[in-house]
Amino acid sequence: MNRSSTIQYTDAAVIGAGVLGCFAARALTALDIRVAVIEQREDVSTGITRANTGIIYTGCDNRPGSLKAKMCAEANRGFEDLCRDLGVRFSRCGSLMAAFGPRAEKVLYKKLGFGEENGVEGLKILSRKEVLELEPGISADVTAALYAPGTGTVDPWELGIAAFENAKANGAEFYFGREVKHMEREEGGFLLETERETFHARTVINCAGLSSDAVREMLMVPSVRIFPTAADYLVLDDTVNGYVNHVIFHEPEEKGKGLTLVPTVDGNLLVGPTDRDLLSASPGATDREGLKELEELCGKIVPDLPISEQIRNFSAIRPNSYNVTKKDGVWIPTDRSINDFTILSEEGLISLIGIKTPGLSCAAELGKHAAGLAEEYLGHPGPNPCFDPVRKAPPRLHGMQEEDRAALIKKDPDYGRIVCLCGDISYGEVRDAIRRGAVTLDGVKRRAGTGMGRCQGARCIKEIIGMLAKAQSVLPEDVTKDGAGSEILEVQP
Repeated sequence: MNRSSTIQYTDAAVIGAGVLGCFAARALTALDIRVAVIEQREDVSTGITRANTGIIYTGCDNRPGSLKAKMCAEANRGFEDLCRDLGVRFSRCGSLMAAFGPRAEKVLYKKLGFGEENGVEGLKILSRKEVLELEPGISADVTAALYAPGTGTVDPWELGIAAFENAKANGAEFYFGREVKHMEREEGGFLLETERETFHARTVINCAGLSSDAVREMLMVPSVRIFPTAADYLVLDDTVNGYVNHVIFHEPEEKGKGLTLVPTVDGNLLVGPTDRDLLSASPGATDREGLKELEELCGKIVPDLPISEQIRNFSAIRPNSYNVTKKDGVWIPTDRSINDFTILSEEGLISLIGIKTPGLSCAAELGKHAAGLAEEYLGHPGPNPCFDPVRKAPPRLHGMQEEDRAALIKKDPDYGRIVCLCGDISYGEVRDAIRRGAVTLDGVKRRAGTGMGRCQGARCIKEIIGMLAKAQSVLPEDVTKDGAGSEILEVQP
């Protein structure tokens, strides 16, 4: 094939800039090596990372002895330290896995056993009375609950972007708008071809999300493939703050997904997810029946919750991985999906395939694990003497002390002009988001929080489009919501 004119040499190439790719890059920059991150989209955290519950699990859901169990328990214990280093908000609100009958109660005791074996502290089976004392709004039909005080919540965008910024500050080079079209082995490593560059890398970490199986198969015979399903979510306004104080996992009496309610770090309530087949025609679309199912379940589990206070709904994709076998010339999945993390290390190609729950909880641990495999393959290069794990969070006006707010505005008047009234977000914060890498409306939203309130951006969208257009030297009609094909303004002939 034709080689790109620009050639880049690196020690480690990371494919994919989701939360896993960014944490892998961050861990790699602790070594004295060159690191390049190649991302197909225009920004970080635009794939699987952008849509999930944001729950930081304790490890009581994972079978003892599994990589998931080990990583999840360890990651949970150190999550405050991680978030403090990266300047990320984290709420250790605790969780209740609620049962409404004998079948579900058996599941609670099973999870209790898992958690205790995995070293999770503070787990306790609560009686109906104890559950209602902690969550008065839950249905009186509740019979018991597994209490896990270590469960927390985080903003997945904020976490992924913080990892990106810290990796970049430590020397990782990010290449956006580059799809890896071709990969082959060469003497001393790998050759990766995009439309704009040819990369020569000694090792490759494949964090390509839904495409991670296809990336691996550029070099290897299929062994694991992703068969995605979809999930629907509801977002309730922050006016419902206080109706639910813990993460609530509804363990259904009949087999099924149940319901999860998540009090987010922004004060909203997240409700979901459903579990359904992926609508191939429009993979990002929600399902009307799925949203109705969530509303009905809410009415049963938290009867007085004002479900009408919805400000948004969205869908997510669940990357289920299966071992595959060849039959009649076609690769087909085995009967059961893989329940543990799939990390394949094959002569310098390290692939993380189908990483789902608790992938967000374990993102930093997974990144360190992948970087450790790369370090071993590279012959244990020394540490980066300039590595700094700390990333200072950008100013956030909302919730800031009045004296601090006044001092900030005095220093920089751009923070004194509010652009997003719903979120109390200033011109200075939007400006900073653009300087930090936002090139779309959703890129600004993920960094500054604009467009996440009750009006969903109706009042601030015009000014933000203007700021993005000016920063990129393009026309306002060229600004997109979330990448190519999502233009907002239409030029009339």
